[in-house]
Amino acid sequence: MSPLPDLPEDDLFGADNLPYGVFSTADDPGHRRVGVRYGGWVLDAGAAARALGSPHATLLAAPDLGPLMAAGHAVWQSVRADLRLWFTSPAHQETIAPLLFALDSEKDPVTLHLPFEVADYVDFYASEHHASNVGRMFRPDGEPLTPNWKHLPIGYHGRAGTVQVSGTPVIRPQGQRKPPHEDAPLFSPSRRLDIEAEVGFVVGTPTAPGERVALADYRAHVFGVCLVNDWSARDIQAWEYVPLGPFLGKSFATSVSAWVTPLAALETAAVAPPERTHPLLPYLDDKGTADGLDLRLEVRLNGHVIAEPPFSAMYWTAAQQLAHMTVNGATLRTGDLFASGTVSGPEPGQRGCLLELTWGGRDPLRLPDGERTFLEDGDEVVITAWAPGPEGRRVGLGEVTGTVTPAR
Repeated sequence: MSPLPDLPEDDLFGADNLPYGVFSTADDPGHRRVGVRYGGWVLDAGAAARALGSPHATLLAAPDLGPLMAAGHAVWQSVRADLRLWFTSPAHQETIAPLLFALDSEKDPVTLHLPFEVADYVDFYASEHHASNVGRMFRPDGEPLTPNWKHLPIGYHGRAGTVQVSGTPVIRPQGQRKPPHEDAPLFSPSRRLDIEAEVGFVVGTPTAPGERVALADYRAHVFGVCLVNDWSARDIQAWEYVPLGPFLGKSFATSVSAWVTPLAALETAAVAPPERTHPLLPYLDDKGTADGLDLRLEVRLNGHVIAEPPFSAMYWTAAQQLAHMTVNGATLRTGDLFASGTVSGPEPGQRGCLLELTWGGRDPLRLPDGERTFLEDGDEVVITAWAPGPEGRRVGLGEVTGTVTPAR
């Protein structure tokens, strides 16, 4: 009988997954440790590596994922192979079992932290369904997509300093907004606070100035995947975004999951991207590739499912986004985060933000606890996702949660 916790057959965080995070315990709150999730437990990866004589013990003993991420693809593969062996081989299970901490322990609570220091943050606009819906709302008499949309992945540089770990309260932002009936802008808390259900990609291997990352080299630079909620103040955004785009309407908070799933754990979820309707320049041409990901997202508002966006429908892949980010010679740094933009599918129940779900506030959501157009103080949003794993199993992504608190 294995000394490890007995996981249900359908557990999303078994040995096929093993995502990375950073944790501390109540009896030693100042000691942050690299952790690996296994079901409802987290393994002290550094302690396990020391106990088993791993050559990667120094990397895994760091207080965050930065050193491991910077070590490069060959090391990521080696560490993951070791971890899978430790969890699956009876020869190692006795050693690691005492180094597991229950995530829901009342006796010695575990605190999860932002798992890596965010260097730069880029947010994309990669869903054709989302971009088309927004275009129909904002430009009802024109083409839904802008002329450049099918030729390059549109994005903007966000604010790394306000990326926060799942569970951190989201303070309602304040700023300028201009209601249609007013002659001049007002300063007040946002009244159209929204979510954006997204998928984030975490860069490990950096580049030199002037170096470009080709589509084929994407996996050599991206360490893993996390879920993202890029909270948005739609009224602040609407007033400020012409002509330079998102600024204060987006920069107040971006929530990321506490767990980073290695790309290697998602190999069975690789799919071909949607059919390309316009010829692409060579550096973006992904014909014949399987760089899409079959991730199934779920968005809950106060416990009620409001959307189930399919990531496989995203027009632009993470490989194309990375290639475009660096085609001008911009450098990558360890800890760079780039997010997909709102994930939306073709059906009404697959839209990943309230702006689309309520069509700009025109059609309120009717929930058991009342109607919603945009978020109210006290609302809790939870985003989860899973992907197909080996032999019919599922691989889970760490959830990202946030509760709205009043403006200060």
